[in-house]
Amino acid sequence: MENVTDYKYKKAKERVECIKGFYTHAMVYAIVISVLAYLNYVTTGFLWIVFPALGWGIGLLGHGMQAFGYMPFLGKDWEERKIREIMNNDEY
Repeated sequence: MENVTDYKYKKAKERVECIKGFYTHAMVYAIVISVLAYLNYVTTGFLWIVFPALGWGIGLLGHGMQAFGYMPFLGKDWEERKIREIMNNDEY
């Protein structure tokens, strides 16, 4: 069986990788949306940049919520509780 310290380390490492991925995602979002905004400014008067910024922004928001553990819909430890519940209720 896995040591408690090893388990905590593994979970912490996964969380740090998720946060790091979010920061990378946010940086790419800022760069790409900035380039698209410039293209929108120099090419047309229609403000089409709003559509990709909002669409991608919603995805970025979801990624941030996951990375920082804010899940108002299912709760912080919902998945672990559900696994334990299913394991306790199912007969094998």
